[in-house]
Amino acid sequence: MTTEPISLGKALASFDAFWSPRIVTRVNDYDVRVAKVEGEHIWHAHDETDEFFLVLGGELHIALREPAGERTVVLAQGAVFTVPRGTEHKPYAPSGAAILMFEPTGTATVGDRHEEIPDHVDATTGHVLD
Repeated sequence: MTTEPISLGKALASFDAFWSPRIVTRVNDYDVRVAKVEGEHIWHAHDETDEFFLVLGGELHIALREPAGERTVVLAQGAVFTVPRGTEHKPYAPSGAAILMFEPTGTATVGDRHEEIPDHVDATTGHVLD
């Protein structure tokens, strides 16, 4: 990782793939990842960790399966939301969005439990930013 400031705008401009996060830095044992997202991800859950989202641009929807039933949270630019560990969720961005996430290093983008992974979703633990 670099010891210089990182422009999130430049980081996002350095790649085109949707649902394929880039690791911009690390904080202790956590990756700070940015991603471009459009359309639907998949239903998945992270059994051992919460998942933090910050919307940098656009609008992100996160469908949640909770004990009380399903609901969807809508995050506008500048909004944050944390999906609690073990909660099944499916992010989607009908018109596209740019997001920042905090996750423990090595956390898979498709979680520990998930639906079948379509071609447009990158099953990764994050790519190092070039």
